[in-house]
Formats: sequence, C-alpha cells, structure tokens
Amino acid sequence: MLNFNIRGENIEVTPAIRDYVINKVQKVERYFNEGVNANANVNLKVYNDKKTKVEITIPLKNLTLRAEERHDDMYAAIDLIVDKLERQIRKHKTKVNRKFREREGVGVYFANELGSNNNNGADEEFEIVRTKQFDLKPMDQEEAILQMNLLGHDFYVFTDAESNSTNIVYKRKDGKYGLIETN
Repeated sequence: MLNFNIRGENIEVTPAIRDYVINKVQKVERYFNEGVNANANVNLKVYNDKKTKVEITIPLKNLTLRAEERHDDMYAAIDLIVDKLERQIRKHKTKVNRKFREREGVGVYFANELGSNNNNGADEEFEIVRTKQFDLKPMDQEEAILQMNLLGHDFYVFTDAESNSTNIVYKRKDGKYGLIETN
C-alpha cells in the first residue's frame, strides 16, 4: 500500500489535484507484492512561465523509483510520469527474473529452446563500448567548469585543489551548473 506525501511549490494542492495524483500513482501498486508498504513523495512545482514540474519518488527495499516530468499541463505531466514509473518497474522485474533464471539454470534451457535472438527489446543489455583513462588534475570548481565547456561535455570529473577529493561538475537542464562532492 502506498502512503502519499504530496507537496506543492508555488501551487496549492487542492483536493482535486490530490485525488488525481493518488488515483494515477496507485496504478503502479499492481506491480508490487501484497503487503508492500511504501511512501510516495510527490513534488508539484509551477514556474513563472506557467510550466509545471512533477517529481515522484518511491523508495522501496531494493529499489528506488524516481521520475520527473515537465509539461505545460500538470495533469498530462502526472500521466507521463506514471508511464515512466511503470517502465522502470517492468525493467527491474525483467532484470530480476533474468538473474533468477540464470542462477537456477532455467535460463540456459530457454536460451537453447527459444534461441538467443528472442528478447524483443524487453531486456536492455548494458554494454561498455569505450573506456577512457585520465589523470585528475587538482583545480577549483571554476576551472573545472571551463575545462568541461572547452571539451563540450555535460560533466567533468576533477580533484578539488582544496579538499583533495574527487568531484564532478555538470551542466543542468536550466543552463546552470551543479556540483557533486565525494567524501
């Protein structure tokens, strides 16, 4: 059963909005086992240009479901976000089932009987196609942002000159910059 924590920024969460969010997001419960208790944290934001942003986070025992959607219509954003959550759940269940089959040896049977080309796109394989190695030069955040922009990348890994820790600067969708610090 999902418990809802719905917050609004620059918008009042009316009973109609609350009911719509609950009715739509509760549809993902059908993918859970009986007796699963989870909190669904829903953030609704309205910006000055009347665009809305909907964020939903559902932390579970072995998985955290999180999706975010920006749209002119908040109700459309909620619909799109539920689709994203369902895709995440199906992908996770496929991965878990595949690991179970492989561990039990049933995967070998199905691979031989059905052939290895019958995945219909349901199983997404993660294949590393390129590996890079580089030395992390000590620098400050501003220099890291300059290096990132010179390279034309969306992120840049560097060693912070003051703390000597590995950090990451990245370009956000709004055009500003973010910083990820490690301990």
